[in-house]
Amino acid sequence: MFGLKTDWSLEMPPAYFTLESYEGGAARWCPGCGDFAVLTAVQKICRDEQLPPEKVVAVSGIGCSSRFPHYMKTYGFHGLHGRALPVACGVKSRRPDLKIWVATGDGDCCSIGAGHWVHAIRYNMDMTVMLFDNAVYGLTKNQTSPTTPPGRKTNTHPRGAWLPALNPLTATLGFSNVSFVAQTVDWNPVHLHATLAAAYRHPGTSFVRILQRCPTYSDDMFAEVQKDSNRLLLLEHERGVPAASGLQRMYAKRMEHDPLDMAQARALAEQQDTLPIGVLFADPSRPRYDEYTAQGLEMTAEDRLNALESELDRFAV
Repeated sequence: MFGLKTDWSLEMPPAYFTLESYEGGAARWCPGCGDFAVLTAVQKICRDEQLPPEKVVAVSGIGCSSRFPHYMKTYGFHGLHGRALPVACGVKSRRPDLKIWVATGDGDCCSIGAGHWVHAIRYNMDMTVMLFDNAVYGLTKNQTSPTTPPGRKTNTHPRGAWLPALNPLTATLGFSNVSFVAQTVDWNPVHLHATLAAAYRHPGTSFVRILQRCPTYSDDMFAEVQKDSNRLLLLEHERGVPAASGLQRMYAKRMEHDPLDMAQARALAEQQDTLPIGVLFADPSRPRYDEYTAQGLEMTAEDRLNALESELDRFAV
Protein backbone atom coordinates (compact mmCIF):
# COMPACT_ATOMS: atom_id res chain seq x y z
CA MET A 1 0.00 0.00 0.00
CA PHE A 2 3.01 2.28 0.30
CA GLY A 3 3.33 4.92 -2.39
CA LEU A 4 -0.39 5.05 -3.25
CA LYS A 5 -2.03 8.43 -3.60
CA THR A 6 -3.87 9.20 -0.35
CA ASP A 7 -5.42 12.54 -1.32
CA TRP A 8 -8.71 11.54 -2.92
CA SER A 9 -10.29 14.99 -2.79
CA LEU A 10 -11.88 16.15 -6.02
CA GLU A 11 -11.66 19.62 -7.46
CA MET A 12 -15.29 20.56 -8.00
CA PRO A 13 -16.06 23.01 -10.83
CA PRO A 14 -17.65 26.30 -9.77
CA ALA A 15 -21.40 25.90 -9.36
CA TYR A 16 -23.73 27.99 -11.48
CA PHE A 17 -27.07 28.69 -9.86
CA THR A 18 -30.19 28.97 -12.00
CA LEU A 19 -33.66 30.22 -11.11
CA GLU A 20 -34.59 26.66 -10.17
CA SER A 21 -31.90 26.80 -7.48
CA TYR A 22 -34.06 29.28 -5.56
CA GLU A 23 -37.56 28.00 -6.36
CA GLY A 24 -39.17 26.36 -3.34
CA GLY A 25 -42.72 25.09 -3.01
CA ALA A 26 -45.41 26.12 -5.50
CA ALA A 27 -46.69 29.56 -4.53
CA ARG A 28 -50.30 29.46 -3.35
CA TRP A 29 -51.26 33.11 -3.64
CA CYS A 30 -54.45 34.09 -5.44
CA PRO A 31 -54.19 34.24 -9.24
CA GLY A 32 -53.16 37.75 -10.22
CA CYS A 33 -51.58 38.56 -6.85
CA GLY A 34 -48.67 41.00 -7.03
CA ASP A 35 -46.65 38.81 -4.67
CA PHE A 36 -45.71 36.54 -7.59
CA ALA A 37 -43.82 39.37 -9.28
CA VAL A 38 -41.86 40.19 -6.13
CA LEU A 39 -40.92 36.53 -5.59
CA THR A 40 -39.68 36.22 -9.17
CA ALA A 41 -37.67 39.44 -8.89
CA VAL A 42 -35.89 38.26 -5.74
CA GLN A 43 -35.13 34.87 -7.28
CA LYS A 44 -33.67 36.58 -10.36
CA ILE A 45 -31.49 38.83 -8.22
CA CYS A 46 -30.19 35.83 -6.29
CA ARG A 47 -29.36 34.18 -9.61
CA ASP A 48 -27.77 37.31 -11.08
CA GLU A 49 -25.62 37.74 -7.97
CA GLN A 50 -24.91 33.98 -7.92
CA LEU A 51 -25.73 33.75 -4.22
CA PRO A 52 -25.35 30.21 -2.83
CA PRO A 53 -28.84 29.22 -1.60
CA GLU A 54 -27.37 28.19 1.74
CA LYS A 55 -26.15 31.79 2.20
CA VAL A 56 -29.62 33.30 1.72
CA VAL A 57 -32.31 33.67 4.40
CA ALA A 58 -35.91 34.74 3.80
CA VAL A 59 -37.62 36.04 6.96
CA SER A 60 -41.27 36.98 7.36
CA GLY A 61 -44.01 37.65 9.89
CA ILE A 62 -47.69 36.88 9.30
CA GLY A 63 -49.81 37.71 6.26
CA CYS A 64 -50.21 36.70 2.63
CA SER A 65 -46.80 38.11 1.74
CA SER A 66 -45.27 36.38 4.73
CA ARG A 67 -45.56 32.98 3.05
CA PHE A 68 -42.53 34.16 1.10
CA PRO A 69 -39.97 31.88 2.86
CA HIS A 70 -41.97 28.80 1.87
CA TYR A 71 -41.44 29.62 -1.79
CA MET A 72 -37.68 30.19 -1.63
CA LYS A 73 -35.36 27.18 -1.76
CA THR A 74 -33.09 28.81 0.81
CA TYR A 75 -33.05 29.05 4.56
CA GLY A 76 -36.19 30.69 5.88
CA PHE A 77 -37.97 31.73 9.05
CA HIS A 78 -41.74 32.25 9.13
CA GLY A 79 -42.09 34.23 12.32
CA LEU A 80 -44.87 35.62 14.48
CA HIS A 81 -47.12 38.51 13.53
CA GLY A 82 -45.07 41.70 13.41
CA ARG A 83 -41.83 40.00 14.44
CA ALA A 84 -40.06 39.60 11.10
CA LEU A 85 -37.60 42.41 11.72
CA PRO A 86 -36.29 41.38 15.18
CA VAL A 87 -35.84 37.83 13.88
CA ALA A 88 -33.92 39.15 10.88
CA CYS A 89 -31.76 41.37 13.10
CA GLY A 90 -31.01 38.40 15.36
CA VAL A 91 -29.95 36.27 12.40
CA LYS A 92 -27.74 39.04 11.01
CA SER A 93 -26.07 39.71 14.36
CA ARG A 94 -24.88 36.09 14.66
CA ARG A 95 -24.42 35.32 10.96
CA PRO A 96 -23.28 38.51 9.22
CA ASP A 97 -22.23 36.41 6.21
CA LEU A 98 -25.84 35.62 5.28
CA LYS A 99 -27.91 37.63 2.79
CA ILE A 100 -31.30 38.45 4.32
CA TRP A 101 -34.57 39.26 2.57
CA VAL A 102 -37.46 40.34 4.81
CA ALA A 103 -41.04 40.04 3.54
CA THR A 104 -43.60 41.97 5.56
CA GLY A 105 -47.03 43.50 4.93
CA ASP A 106 -48.61 46.86 5.68
CA GLY A 107 -50.30 45.35 8.75
CA ASP A 108 -47.41 43.13 9.84
CA CYS A 109 -44.89 45.99 9.70
CA CYS A 110 -46.87 49.18 10.26
CA SER A 111 -49.29 47.98 12.94
CA ILE A 112 -48.30 45.25 15.40
CA GLY A 113 -44.68 45.41 14.24
CA ALA A 114 -44.34 49.19 14.23
CA GLY A 115 -42.03 49.29 17.25
CA HIS A 116 -39.67 46.81 15.65
CA TRP A 117 -39.85 48.76 12.38
CA VAL A 118 -38.51 51.91 14.07
CA HIS A 119 -35.57 50.17 15.71
CA ALA A 120 -34.65 47.95 12.76
CA ILE A 121 -34.27 51.06 10.61
CA ARG A 122 -32.15 52.63 13.37
CA TYR A 123 -29.95 49.52 13.68
CA ASN A 124 -29.32 49.68 9.92
CA MET A 125 -28.15 46.08 9.65
CA ASP A 126 -27.36 44.91 6.14
CA MET A 127 -30.64 43.43 4.87
CA THR A 128 -33.38 44.12 2.34
CA VAL A 129 -36.83 44.84 3.77
CA MET A 130 -39.76 44.55 1.35
CA LEU A 131 -43.04 46.11 2.47
CA PHE A 132 -45.87 44.49 0.48
CA ASP A 133 -48.45 47.28 0.69
CA ASN A 134 -51.94 46.49 -0.64
CA ALA A 135 -53.63 48.75 1.95
CA VAL A 136 -55.76 45.96 3.42
CA TYR A 137 -55.50 42.89 5.64
CA GLY A 138 -55.87 40.25 2.93
CA LEU A 139 -55.05 37.03 4.79
CA THR A 140 -57.76 37.62 7.40
CA LYS A 141 -60.30 38.66 4.75
CA ASN A 142 -60.46 42.40 4.19
CA GLN A 143 -60.00 44.44 7.35
CA THR A 144 -58.70 48.01 7.53
CA SER A 145 -54.91 48.24 7.70
CA PRO A 146 -52.75 51.24 8.73
CA THR A 147 -52.33 52.22 5.07
CA THR A 148 -56.04 51.95 4.10
CA PRO A 149 -57.15 55.32 2.67
CA PRO A 150 -60.04 57.21 4.33
CA GLY A 151 -63.46 56.22 3.04
CA ARG A 152 -62.36 52.77 1.97
CA LYS A 153 -65.03 50.24 3.00
CA THR A 154 -63.77 47.10 4.73
CA ASN A 155 -65.17 44.44 7.04
CA THR A 156 -64.05 46.41 10.09
CA HIS A 157 -65.23 49.75 8.66
CA PRO A 158 -68.25 48.96 6.46
CA ARG A 159 -69.04 52.69 6.19
CA GLY A 160 -65.49 53.58 5.28
CA ALA A 161 -62.18 53.98 7.14
CA TRP A 162 -62.10 57.09 9.31
CA LEU A 163 -58.45 57.93 9.91
CA PRO A 164 -55.86 59.26 7.46
CA ALA A 165 -53.64 56.49 6.10
CA LEU A 166 -50.15 56.04 7.47
CA ASN A 167 -47.48 56.90 4.90
CA PRO A 168 -44.67 54.30 5.18
CA LEU A 169 -42.27 56.49 3.19
CA THR A 170 -42.55 59.64 5.31
CA ALA A 171 -42.53 57.54 8.48
CA THR A 172 -39.35 55.66 7.56
CA LEU A 173 -37.58 58.81 6.39
CA GLY A 174 -38.23 60.24 9.85
CA PHE A 175 -36.59 57.38 11.74
CA SER A 176 -33.10 57.84 13.17
CA ASN A 177 -30.20 56.50 11.10
CA VAL A 178 -32.34 55.65 8.07
CA SER A 179 -30.07 54.76 5.16
CA PHE A 180 -32.21 53.60 2.20
CA VAL A 181 -35.84 54.20 1.23
CA ALA A 182 -37.38 53.37 -2.15
CA GLN A 183 -40.77 52.78 -3.73
CA THR A 184 -41.81 50.63 -6.67
CA VAL A 185 -44.86 48.87 -8.11
CA ASP A 186 -45.53 45.19 -8.65
CA TRP A 187 -47.04 45.62 -12.14
CA ASN A 188 -43.79 46.89 -13.68
CA PRO A 189 -41.35 43.95 -13.43
CA VAL A 190 -38.45 45.93 -14.91
CA HIS A 191 -38.62 48.72 -12.35
CA LEU A 192 -39.43 46.28 -9.54
CA HIS A 193 -36.34 44.20 -10.31
CA ALA A 194 -34.08 47.25 -10.68
CA THR A 195 -35.29 48.77 -7.40
CA LEU A 196 -34.84 45.57 -5.40
CA ALA A 197 -31.41 45.04 -6.98
CA ALA A 198 -30.34 48.54 -5.89
CA ALA A 199 -31.72 47.82 -2.42
CA TYR A 200 -29.83 44.53 -2.19
CA ARG A 201 -26.52 46.15 -3.13
CA HIS A 202 -26.92 48.95 -0.58
CA PRO A 203 -24.82 48.37 2.58
CA GLY A 204 -27.37 48.70 5.35
CA THR A 205 -31.10 48.27 5.88
CA SER A 206 -32.84 48.88 2.58
CA PHE A 207 -36.55 49.64 2.99
CA VAL A 208 -38.60 49.20 -0.19
CA ARG A 209 -42.31 49.94 -0.24
CA ILE A 210 -43.98 47.93 -3.00
CA LEU A 211 -47.43 49.04 -4.13
CA GLN A 212 -48.91 45.56 -4.44
CA ARG A 213 -52.25 44.50 -5.92
CA CYS A 214 -54.65 42.24 -4.05
CA PRO A 215 -56.97 40.80 -6.72
CA THR A 216 -59.40 39.48 -4.11
CA TYR A 217 -60.00 42.40 -1.73
CA SER A 218 -58.42 45.55 -3.20
CA ASP A 219 -58.18 44.96 -6.93
CA ASP A 220 -59.15 48.58 -7.63
CA MET A 221 -56.77 50.14 -5.07
CA PHE A 222 -54.16 51.13 -7.68
CA ALA A 223 -56.34 50.87 -10.77
CA GLU A 224 -56.12 54.59 -11.62
CA VAL A 225 -52.36 54.59 -11.19
CA GLN A 226 -52.03 51.56 -13.45
CA LYS A 227 -54.19 53.10 -16.18
CA ASP A 228 -52.61 56.55 -16.06
CA SER A 229 -48.81 56.48 -16.09
CA ASN A 230 -48.81 60.24 -15.44
CA ARG A 231 -49.81 59.41 -11.85
CA LEU A 232 -46.29 58.05 -11.36
CA LEU A 233 -43.07 60.08 -11.17
CA LEU A 234 -39.96 58.17 -12.26
CA LEU A 235 -36.95 59.17 -10.15
CA GLU A 236 -33.64 59.04 -11.99
CA HIS A 237 -30.06 59.33 -10.74
CA GLU A 238 -26.76 57.52 -11.07
CA ARG A 239 -27.00 56.60 -7.37
CA GLY A 240 -30.62 55.50 -7.72
CA VAL A 241 -32.40 53.08 -10.02
CA PRO A 242 -30.98 52.88 -13.54
CA ALA A 243 -33.68 54.22 -15.86
CA ALA A 244 -33.73 51.87 -18.83
CA SER A 245 -34.94 53.27 -22.14
CA GLY A 246 -38.16 51.24 -21.83
CA LEU A 247 -38.97 52.91 -18.51
CA GLN A 248 -38.28 56.35 -19.93
CA ARG A 249 -40.72 55.70 -22.77
CA MET A 250 -43.33 54.36 -20.36
CA TYR A 251 -43.24 57.25 -17.89
CA ALA A 252 -43.53 60.76 -19.27
CA LYS A 253 -43.03 62.28 -15.82
CA ARG A 254 -39.39 61.91 -14.83
CA MET A 255 -37.21 63.74 -12.35
CA GLU A 256 -33.49 63.86 -11.61
CA HIS A 257 -33.35 63.28 -7.86
CA ASP A 258 -30.18 62.90 -5.80
CA PRO A 259 -30.87 60.19 -3.16
CA LEU A 260 -28.60 62.04 -0.71
CA ASP A 261 -31.05 64.97 -0.62
CA MET A 262 -33.15 64.16 2.44
CA ALA A 263 -35.27 67.32 2.24
CA GLN A 264 -36.31 66.61 -1.32
CA ALA A 265 -36.88 62.93 -0.48
CA ARG A 266 -39.34 63.89 2.24
CA ALA A 267 -41.13 66.32 -0.06
CA LEU A 268 -41.48 63.63 -2.72
CA ALA A 269 -42.74 61.10 -0.16
CA GLU A 270 -45.54 63.44 0.89
CA GLN A 271 -46.95 63.78 -2.64
CA GLN A 272 -50.42 62.32 -3.08
CA ASP A 273 -51.43 63.18 -6.63
CA THR A 274 -48.22 61.89 -8.22
CA LEU A 275 -46.50 58.89 -6.65
CA PRO A 276 -42.70 58.74 -6.88
CA ILE A 277 -41.06 55.44 -7.85
CA GLY A 278 -37.36 54.84 -7.46
CA VAL A 279 -34.83 55.55 -4.72
CA LEU A 280 -35.90 58.44 -2.53
CA PHE A 281 -32.98 58.31 -0.10
CA ALA A 282 -29.71 56.38 0.09
CA ASP A 283 -26.73 57.10 2.32
CA PRO A 284 -24.23 54.22 2.54
CA SER A 285 -22.17 56.06 5.18
CA ARG A 286 -24.71 55.56 7.98
CA PRO A 287 -23.41 53.37 10.87
CA ARG A 288 -24.43 49.70 10.83
CA TYR A 289 -25.12 47.84 14.05
CA ASP A 290 -24.26 44.45 12.52
CA GLU A 291 -20.64 45.60 12.19
CA TYR A 292 -20.62 46.06 15.96
CA THR A 293 -22.40 42.82 16.84
CA ALA A 294 -20.02 40.87 14.57
CA GLN A 295 -17.10 41.63 16.89
CA GLY A 296 -15.87 38.57 18.74
CA LEU A 297 -17.67 35.99 16.61
CA GLU A 298 -14.34 34.32 15.84
CA MET A 299 -13.72 33.59 19.54
CA THR A 300 -13.74 29.95 20.59
CA ALA A 301 -15.92 28.66 23.41
CA GLU A 302 -12.85 28.56 25.63
CA ASP A 303 -12.01 32.17 24.79
CA ARG A 304 -15.54 33.23 25.63
CA LEU A 305 -15.47 31.41 28.96
CA ASN A 306 -12.11 32.94 29.87
CA ALA A 307 -13.36 36.41 28.96
CA LEU A 308 -16.46 35.90 31.11
CA GLU A 309 -14.40 34.66 34.06
CA SER A 310 -12.09 37.65 33.68
CA GLU A 311 -15.00 40.07 33.85
CA LEU A 312 -16.49 38.31 36.88
CA ASP A 313 -13.11 38.40 38.64
CA ARG A 314 -13.23 42.18 38.50
CA PHE A 315 -16.09 42.09 41.02
CA ALA A 316 -14.56 39.55 43.37
CA VAL A 317 -14.31 40.67 47.02
